Parts: sequence; structure tokens; C-alpha cells
Amino acid sequence: MSDWGGGYVTDVEYPRHYYLAQSPHLMAVACVMNGVAVDMPWQVPRLHYLELGCGRGVNACVLAAANPGWQVTGIDFTPAAIADARRFARDAGLGNVTFIEADLADFAETAEAASLAPADVASMHGVWSWVADRVRAGIVRLLAAKVRAGGMVHVSYNAMPAHQGMLGMQRLLRETGRRLGGRSDQQIAAALEVVRQLADAEARQLGSTPLAREMLGLLPDMPVAYLAHEYMNTDWRPCFHGDVAGALAAAKLDYAGSARLQENFVDLMLTPAQRMVYDRSDDPLMRELVMDTCINRTLRHDIYVRGTARLSPEARDAILGEVPLVLATLPESFVYTLDAPAGEAAMNRDYYAPMVEALAAGPRRVAELLALPTGREHHRNPGEVVMTLAGNYRALVAPWPDEVADARLRRFNAVVARRDVHLGALTRPSVLASLCLGAGYPCRAVEAFLVDRIGAAGGAIDPAVMATELAPSLPAEEHARLVALLTDVLGERLAVWQRLGLV
Repeated sequence: MSDWGGGYVTDVEYPRHYYLAQSPHLMAVACVMNGVAVDMPWQVPRLHYLELGCGRGVNACVLAAANPGWQVTGIDFTPAAIADARRFARDAGLGNVTFIEADLADFAETAEAASLAPADVASMHGVWSWVADRVRAGIVRLLAAKVRAGGMVHVSYNAMPAHQGMLGMQRLLRETGRRLGGRSDQQIAAALEVVRQLADAEARQLGSTPLAREMLGLLPDMPVAYLAHEYMNTDWRPCFHGDVAGALAAAKLDYAGSARLQENFVDLMLTPAQRMVYDRSDDPLMRELVMDTCINRTLRHDIYVRGTARLSPEARDAILGEVPLVLATLPESFVYTLDAPAGEAAMNRDYYAPMVEALAAGPRRVAELLALPTGREHHRNPGEVVMTLAGNYRALVAPWPDEVADARLRRFNAVVARRDVHLGALTRPSVLASLCLGAGYPCRAVEAFLVDRIGAAGGAIDPAVMATELAPSLPAEEHARLVALLTDVLGERLAVWQRLGLV
């Protein structure tokens, strides 16, 4: 590990990935669902989005491509990541994103920070529980200085108490790897072998909690570069929600809710007995501690607002009624159940099936869905509709439902396809930018390939021709399997891509 990293992994690249929880549109909907007043991002013409710890720029570039009127700024400590992000933006022709190499421990006091426009939204994924105290303190000073009044901040972190079962395993991985030497990915690979040997020898601490037992099964199949960044940092420390909230309070930030919409509905998260304990306190910090204790939440996606104003129930419902949704699955594939910590919840099919059918025909505002003859005219809860349809990403928030891919967006998605697609990676995660969503559409690499080829062809494509283009030298049997895969994906996803304005 390089010395200049100060204990943070810098000698292997962090894998590229996109996280929908970082979408300002989704954050705003979550805030409103919790009765917190924020500006809806699609109503802010020149929104400034600031990403701290932007890594290789995937999220920042997707948001810049999907929101051409915004200004996006990404900051990261690692020069290799910033260089890769700048290449990505250059190749995609993005002129509204800027990447800055800086140490967040002291960036707030620099002239470059002073020159930044106030941020309407700030986000940091995979930063807070992986960095030293001095970096956290610098982040708080930067947020205090640059996030405007009423602005939103998203922060993800490994959460306690769920992660207590990983404290010993992480220390074992890090200390073993450091003593074995080599690059961080080599260290973690060697350390995994030691952990496996100890697990086989029935080391009690390695199987002491459900999370530890689950991770023992998952670790061997995870990419070593990801594991290096996750577990080999010196300052890896999972956090209690109350401690994060306390630190961010110094920047006048108030907790507003979870970017995972479902987590804002307590009845889905807690059993009736757990809910009784939860309801004993009105203190939001105490309530979150009770919930984290009950549901074993390992990763939190928290949203904070700088200056909280409360909405009346009527104002909240009126705003949510204007939220446009787009269906992200085939109507015949829509699953009318919700998987939640409190148990599987069955959706009222008679109530929601007409909404799904309406969305299959095109994007609809929540108020339009509520006006359908569903047989529950007495029960009009826009927050429940948004959570039920969009909480598991079966539908997506679509701030600009009529927007379709233009030349700029097609160029961006073509760059993604060229970067992510090869024969051995067709089922790996990728992302396509959508003007309709003002965000990314998380997908598989094979979808990025097909969307790009449809755009290049200007219409329909032949899966057999596409298979030959992707892998011209495959044996006949493997070629037939690839054709079948491409045919199946087209059948399953083409209508979705059309609704999202991707093709």
C-alpha cells in the first residue's frame, strides 16, 4: 500500500459502479415522503451537484449526462481515480462535469473550494466509515461552507450494530494481509485464505453472528479489488446513526430519512412487537437506533437537509401526487409482493394492477394513478403508492417523462457500452443514462450493448448479427446460446428501454 494514502487503499482501483440512491430526484421524494420540505431537483434549472469521494466518476458522469442543465463536481483523493473520471467525461463529451483531486481533510480551506458554487445537493457514498477522523472533520467543514440553506446531503456508511460481527473479521483480514505484503488486492486474497482456514478450524468468532456467517460464504466470490477497498483501510469503522447525525449537526444538517424509500415505512420494517418499542420515543435518533437494532441494517443511505422545514400532510400529499413514475419491468412480470424485514407483504392486486397497466402505456403522475377506478376510492395515499411501486425499483421516478435520448446521451451510453461490454462480462452490472429519469438506469452490460446497437442501427436489430459482432469466432453451439441470450434480453427489456427513452 502506498505511503501517501495515509492508511487508505490507493494501489488498486475501486470498481466502477452506479448507485441509484445518489439520485437527487429520489432523495427529494424520500424527504417529502417524510414531511420534509425540499426543492424538487427537476424544478431547479441550474442545480449544482457535489460528490465527495467520487471515485472513477461513474455516478457524477451519469448525472451530468442525464441532466444537461446541471453542473456536477466530483472530488476524490486518488489521482488515478480522477484521471479515469476525466477520461470518461472527455470521451463522452460532457462539458458540465468537473473533477478535482483533493484531500477532503483540508479542502474546505482552499481557494479552489471557495470558488465552487454553493451546492444544492451533496453526496458521499463509500466514504464516511472508511476514512480518518480528520477527513470526516474536513467533510463537515466543507458541507457547512458549501451546501446552501435547504440543500440535501446523502451519506452512506457501514452501520452499527449490524456490523459488530464483522469487526473481528475485518481486523483479521487487514492485519494478516499487511504482514503478508504485496499490493492490497494480493494482501486481501492471501488474507482470505487464512480466514477460510480458521473457519474450517471452527474459530468461534468467525461464525459468531449471522452477518459473519453470511460473509464467510460471500467473500470468496467478491472481486478482490472491492474487498481491498472495503476491508483493508486502516480507518475502517462502522458507525452508529446517532454518531453520524451528531457529527453532521455541526454543519447544521438535520436527518430527513432514508434514500431507500421502503425504509421510511416503519410498518414494513418492524414487527408489531418491535413497533411498540419504537413508538415509546418521539426522538428520531432513538427511533433509528431501535430500528437498526431490530432489522440488522448493514449499510445506511441517509439523507440530511440543511435547515429543515416541515410540510403539512396536505402539502406533502399534493407534492407526491405530482411525482411522475415510469414502469421499469414488463406488466406481466410485476411481482405483487414486497420483501421487507417485517416479513413479506402482499400488495392488493385489485388496487395496484390497474396502476401497473396504466404505467405500461407510459409514464403517469401519482395523482393520475390514484384517480384510476381501483376499488379503493376511500384510500388515497400518494406516499404509499410511490413507496409500493418505486420502493423496489419496479417503477422509477421520472422527472422528465417525455424526454428521449438525443445525440449527446447516445454518445454517453455508447462510451459506457464500449467500456463495460465484453463476452465474459455480459451479466455484470452496468448503467445507462436516461433523460427521462434524470438519473441512471442500473442494468446488465448486455443491455448497454443492445441499447447502443439499436441506437447505431436506428431501429430493430437481429440478435444473430449482434452475436456475431460481439463474438465473431464462437463455436456454433456457444454462438446459438449467445443468440438465445440476446433474444431473451430484447424480449424482456425492449419495452422498458422505450419507456425510459433510451431507444
